[in-house]
Amino acid sequence: MCRSTACLCVAAVSYCLPLIYPQQHRELAEDEKSIVSQMGELRGLADTVRARTTVELAIQIRRLPPRPSKLSLAENLASLSTEGDFEHETLQEVANTLSEAIRESPAAQKGGSGTAYDELAQLVRYEGIKTDLDDPALRAALAKLDANDAVRQKADFTLMDLQGKTWTLQGLHGKVVLVNFWATWCPPCRKEIPDLQALNQTFRDELVVLAITDEDAAKVKPFVATRDVTYPILLDPGRKVHDVFRIEGIPKSFIYDRDGKLVAEAIDMRTRKQFLEMLERAGLR
Repeated sequence: MCRSTACLCVAAVSYCLPLIYPQQHRELAEDEKSIVSQMGELRGLADTVRARTTVELAIQIRRLPPRPSKLSLAENLASLSTEGDFEHETLQEVANTLSEAIRESPAAQKGGSGTAYDELAQLVRYEGIKTDLDDPALRAALAKLDANDAVRQKADFTLMDLQGKTWTLQGLHGKVVLVNFWATWCPPCRKEIPDLQALNQTFRDELVVLAITDEDAAKVKPFVATRDVTYPILLDPGRKVHDVFRIEGIPKSFIYDRDGKLVAEAIDMRTRKQFLEMLERAGLR
């Protein structure tokens, strides 16, 4: 998952780790630096290799002695682990590691690690992962997700696309709607585009794909033009719709059925197979 707020890049790592900053990196032990470097290479691996490597990293982090950085490493791995379809067992290993890191963290015990609980709650709520962590902060994070979903169920917006056409969510009843939050700078978002395009073509008479970005048209138009995207790209430069949907990281996708009911959502990048499984809940097969 890409954080929607700015992140800082770790030196010698090919992607931006949202939770470990350059000064912290200099203070890491050698075994921790190795883990950070391996995480930075995950996005370049084939999916089967990436799943296996993710499990190995989860075990490596779990074996670390209690340190302040252990929780950050576990959070980063959790954020990366949902970028695609890496099997339930992989996510369970990641959740086990994150649960242990939370237990060992003084900051977490004092309620000072909200993002760790948020990551774990999302794995539990949206990926069907189990945790034996019994913690008021985790219950609060799960309750927040429920509250967010209630808001998204009632949400509406009117936005303009790159061609100047206006789209209103509640005006699309009778169609299945896939709302996708993305940005040009986000690698998992870019990886989703061919699958979203294929779905848009396959279900052109029944499905409306609305891709929402907070970037300016001048940046988005040339990017989209090189990828032959035919589904609407909606502009939300003031992030008002992002805020309504409580978007803190991207990509995020929400599927509404023909009656406007929110029936499925993705907390991160989905494969075509995963999107098809989500669309089945809206009656598309």
